[in-house]
Amino acid sequence: MPQRALGPFQVSAIGLGCMNLSHAYGAPVSAEQGERVLLTALDAGVTHFDTAALYGFGANETLVGKVLAQHRHRFTLASKCGMTGVDVKGDGQKVRVIDGRPATLKATCEAALQRLQTDVIDLYYLHRWDKQVPIEDSVGALADLVREGKIRAIGLSEVSAPILRRAHAVHPIAALQTEYSLWTRNPEIAVLDACRELGTAFVAFSPVARGFLCGELTDVATLHEKDIRRAMPRFTPSNYAANLALLDGYRAIAQEVGCSMAQLALAWLLHKAPHILPIPGTTSEAHLLDDLGALNVSLSADVMARLDACIHSGNVVGSRYNTQGNTEVDTEVFEAA
Repeated sequence: MPQRALGPFQVSAIGLGCMNLSHAYGAPVSAEQGERVLLTALDAGVTHFDTAALYGFGANETLVGKVLAQHRHRFTLASKCGMTGVDVKGDGQKVRVIDGRPATLKATCEAALQRLQTDVIDLYYLHRWDKQVPIEDSVGALADLVREGKIRAIGLSEVSAPILRRAHAVHPIAALQTEYSLWTRNPEIAVLDACRELGTAFVAFSPVARGFLCGELTDVATLHEKDIRRAMPRFTPSNYAANLALLDGYRAIAQEVGCSMAQLALAWLLHKAPHILPIPGTTSEAHLLDDLGALNVSLSADVMARLDACIHSGNVVGSRYNTQGNTEVDTEVFEAA
């Protein structure tokens, strides 16, 4: 399988985002199904697995640890801190909390090491920058974990180019992760270039636009009641109906190229720049193997230009996050026309 640099590591050009198995898009899959997806990925040559303390409030790290610990030497393990489930009211109900204080990050790491059944996490991200804590303090805590041998490299998620540079001045940032796909182009404003300049890998999550670019989600009313997409403006019924109209031209290009719609989305990212590493997530072995088929898709400069013109920030309807979500990230945004 083709390899790309993820900081100091060489990993499969397409990784696996493990979130879907435990979190976000409805009821988690069974432990048995999660195990099948993880092992199918490993056996197919995937060597980059991405999880987080947030996903399932620890359940996803536990699943990854249980299934993959015995194969630890075969892959690069990435996880995240700084956004976790906390029992705020003391009633046993955990809620999502962003907390970038050094002591919290270190405690989260200790718990993650136990859940993941490993002595060291290869790449540890600050999942969200806690804007109440200087980025230098949070990254400084992660640098302490590097010196202690508990993590090997530091990453950031959903931050802007200026914050990346401030963090990088404290300790080299191996990877920056944020949403990037044909319908989310924000990284093209500044952070993709900043990553290239600093030698930081860019990890693209939601590379198939949370399922939109697969062409299978035609009615958002079918989404699970707890699916996080229900709170995202692009997935409101009216906005989504408008966005679906963009898929006709996109589907035609996929048919012309001779690949699935998901493969086209991933191939577009792989062709954009060599420091981009997509991490699609799925609960299906068939979808996983289809995603990996993107590695065999070749796109001409003409097709790339047509894709850029087909779906982009100027014709997608709706913000990627709601008001609260937008306040929690530090990514650059396009100015309103």
